Amino acid sequence: MRSWFDRPLITGAVTPSGKALAKAMAAPVDLDAAGPVVELGPGTGPMTAALLKRGIAPERLVLVEYSHEFADMLRLRFPGVQVVRGDAYAAREVLRDRLAEPASAIVSSLPLLTKPAPRRAALLNDCFDLAAPNAPFIQFTYGVVPPVPTKEFSFVADGGRRVWWNLPPARVWVYRRPAKP
Repeated sequence: MRSWFDRPLITGAVTPSGKALAKAMAAPVDLDAAGPVVELGPGTGPMTAALLKRGIAPERLVLVEYSHEFADMLRLRFPGVQVVRGDAYAAREVLRDRLAEPASAIVSSLPLLTKPAPRRAALLNDCFDLAAPNAPFIQFTYGVVPPVPTKEFSFVADGGRRVWWNLPPARVWVYRRPAKP
């Protein structure tokens, strides 16, 4: 909560995401897909815990966290997980030498709506460039519309049901880059 009061545009929520939302975020990750799973903005780690509980091996998880305090806490809380201290909006540069193969999924808890739509779309494009074809970019929002407009930026998005058991209620969106003809 203190982190949100100190930096509300960087820390997206007053409280950590709940278990129901974390489980919904982990569900679209294909356990059989090869490659690392990249998590952007893990904060205190509720999504990380859900990904591990779902069966993602710790050595497959690459977390990108902006806050020094959260990054240090994540390293202690999740041994074997790679924690990269850096700006997720510079994912291409931050992860350039960290991924041995394309990512199988990107799971994001970033407060996307604090950035202009073109910057949000650029983030997705950068992440898709680091990922395997058809890899999902999984994002939640407290809003009712997709956090990255799909028509304007040529993404395919599937909005899941609202997770009412989260405080506040949230919706999970799964984005994919359309296959090139």
